[in-house]
This record gives sequence, structure tokens and C-alpha cells, in this order.
Amino acid sequence: MKILLGSGGVGTDERKAVYQSLMSENFSDCKKVAFVPYASDNHDGYTEKMRGFSGVGADLVGIHEYDDPVSALDEFDGIYVGGGNTWLLVRELHERGLIEPIREAVLSKGIPYAGVSAGANVACPTMQTTNDMPITMVPSYETLGLVPFQINPHYYPGGVWFREEEGGSFLKHFGETRSRRVSEFHRIRNEPVIGLYEGSYLRHNGGYFELLGNKATLMRKGKEMVTVSPGTLLAGDLTTA
Repeated sequence: MKILLGSGGVGTDERKAVYQSLMSENFSDCKKVAFVPYASDNHDGYTEKMRGFSGVGADLVGIHEYDDPVSALDEFDGIYVGGGNTWLLVRELHERGLIEPIREAVLSKGIPYAGVSAGANVACPTMQTTNDMPITMVPSYETLGLVPFQINPHYYPGGVWFREEEGGSFLKHFGETRSRRVSEFHRIRNEPVIGLYEGSYLRHNGGYFELLGNKATLMRKGKEMVTVSPGTLLAGDLTTA
């Protein structure tokens, strides 16, 4: 199983280079990769942008271009699900009948998969650890279930400070932390959650998931949170190898 899951946050040249290198490596044996742009409402524009930005060496083709995207999957030897709004993405995956076909392609046929931000969210059993606004209804919270844990992308530990105007004083933001919201998730579900800092990735690596690029926080129900560094190997239950 060849899977690469990222948080996003590639706003610097260094992080962009890491992202493109990992994407190139993930799809190194592919000739034609399906790009899933449904987390955006501009499918053509998003696909065109990612052709030049993603670093995927193979031909990157938008799955939305096909009248029958389920049958079209047979033409591809890689799948890349882009970021954006998870609610839009999940609605489209369900309505177009793509949940089970993508799951089978990756888990049974060994097709390489990459997902960033919303694309990482949907690799999990459920979309319920997304940060995104619920701008549309979804038929189900169920997602691809390629990994047995949950991801919270764009994670930060709290302690946010902000300025109301340029050059103004920094003020402390006393809002809820991501870890508190994950604790609410754990009131109703048991899957462990990994909070991926910006610029961090998980790469499936021979039975383990290797953390790359930046650190992450592990949140398991009833356990103390643990922050781990790049290079850490994780099992499917998010215990360290």
C-alpha cells in the first residue's frame, strides 16, 4: 500500500520543495494519475493549477472530465485527492459513487494514493475531524477508510496571538483549541487522531506510517497527548514503533 497524506501549508520554497519531492516519489511508477478536484467548485481551474504545482511527474488528469468517473478509474495507475472544503469533497465522492471504487483501487489493487488537507481527511474512516465549514449537506460522514485512524490537518496546539491592525499590539486569542475539539470527537468515536502541523506528511512505509516534514500530535481516547518529531514511525493505532 503506497499512501502519502499531508496537512498542507506549503507557503515557503523549502516546504514546496518537500511537497513536490514526496509527490514525485509517491507516483514515481505511474504514467497517468487521476486528480480529484471536488473539494473546490472550480474543477477545471483547480486541475490546471495542480498540473504545474504538484510535482507529479505523470500525466495528471481531472476525474471530473469523465461522464462516468467510476469506470474511468480503470485508466489510471495513481489517485491524488486535492485539498479544499471537505464537505464539498465528501458530497461529490458519495453522489458520484466513488467511495468504494477508490477504496478498492488503493487497498485491493495497490494503486498509489495521495491526499492533502481535505484529501487526507477523506482517507480516514470518517470526515468528522475536519476543520471546514459545513457549507453543504453530505449523504454520510463515511469516507474512504484507507487508514484506521483520523487526521486533523492544519493542527496547532493553541496559544494563538493576533494583531487587529498592521503594527498594532499582539492580543491573545482565547478560543477553543484543536485538541479540545478532538476530545469532543472522542466522546462519540474511538479512532485515534493525529494532528498534523503545517508542512507535515504521513508516508506508509512497509507496515508503518512515517512522519515527515514537521511534527504532529497524537490524541488517543483516554490517553495523554503526545507530540512526535519527523522520522517517527507509527502503527495504525498511532502508537510509536
